[in-house]
Amino acid sequence: MIVSILLFPLLLAFWLWWPVAALGRKRRWYAGLTFALGLLQPLLGWLWRRQAFGDVANAWVQLLFGWVMVAFALALVFVLLRDVLWLPLRLSRRAGRLRGFLHGPRLQHVAVSLVLLLATLGTYNGLKPPKVHEREIELSSLPAELDGLRVAVLADLHASPVKGAWRTRRIVDDVLAAKPDLIVLPGDMVDGPVAGNAANVAALAGLHAPHGVWVAPGNHEYYSNYAAWMAHFRQLGLGVLENETVTLAIDGRTLAVSGVGDPAFYRNPEFVQGGGIAPDIPRVAGQAQGSDFHLLLAHQPKLARAAAATGAVDLQISGHTHGGHIIGMDRWLVAPFNDGFVRGDYRVGGMTLFVSAGVGQWDGFNARLGVPSSIDVLVLRRGAR
Repeated sequence: MIVSILLFPLLLAFWLWWPVAALGRKRRWYAGLTFALGLLQPLLGWLWRRQAFGDVANAWVQLLFGWVMVAFALALVFVLLRDVLWLPLRLSRRAGRLRGFLHGPRLQHVAVSLVLLLATLGTYNGLKPPKVHEREIELSSLPAELDGLRVAVLADLHASPVKGAWRTRRIVDDVLAAKPDLIVLPGDMVDGPVAGNAANVAALAGLHAPHGVWVAPGNHEYYSNYAAWMAHFRQLGLGVLENETVTLAIDGRTLAVSGVGDPAFYRNPEFVQGGGIAPDIPRVAGQAQGSDFHLLLAHQPKLARAAAATGAVDLQISGHTHGGHIIGMDRWLVAPFNDGFVRGDYRVGGMTLFVSAGVGQWDGFNARLGVPSSIDVLVLRRGAR
């Protein structure tokens, strides 16, 4: 384990700088400095896992950890692209000037500066408050009486000392200004225990809508003491749905809103604190029988196929993916781990799935490049889909 932790930054440092022969002996200094920066990541990871500095400082340690991770990931992409271009030129012994440019000091300095700038910009993008995005979703099973229902989605708030209470207040104000009929929070509202984070979610008590504010747990609630947070959300006046369904009467029709547990309960038991529940989709499907429309809150979109298989869910709202974080990474890394679901709406069997890009993300990988955070306001429309 220790060898692999040391090997990646060492190999990347030499891969980046050693081909740059024009630097001479300076290559060693550049490679050594890059290697030292790479060693920051495992050191920061060790400090945060040991909770070495308390909740507030620990959140900032996570943020720096994520910044280093993004910088090295972008550097890896650069050297791959650089040498994919360089190798055929080297084999053909042509375009000597271009080969020299690809392994020249000017390109490396510009690329490293750009990598550091993008890592910083991505982190800034992750921290700034999201904007409201309104979109219509056509649903063939939607009763005419529910046409135009406005559902505000606050997925993946990931409230923490880094993001602060002010950001949550801003999000709450923007949600209320959108005048939703229903507000849903499909998981990952917090990072860290109640004691160090209660102030950062206090503004959620101000959320209100004609048909309620409903919460389903996400994997980070399981990692942050599940029982304590579920109790705290109830104290804030939020409707917590733990494999439960509520039936709402709207203009003579019934809307069932369900929330299920998260697969983290059985997939990552070593990280689970304070109990928790496994997702039970058949249970909520049974509870929703007889309703005119069934909306399911399930944090992870990969539960969509199981939900669709019941034939009892009309619309599933999820988060978890943060929209893929970075263009390119969304398609090649995030999608395969989430059954191909990254952001936006999908048709899964006879059910519609909506995956929110989220209003935040975990401090340990806070970057967003080309995939902004979003407060989604879904306007449900009766349609052919």
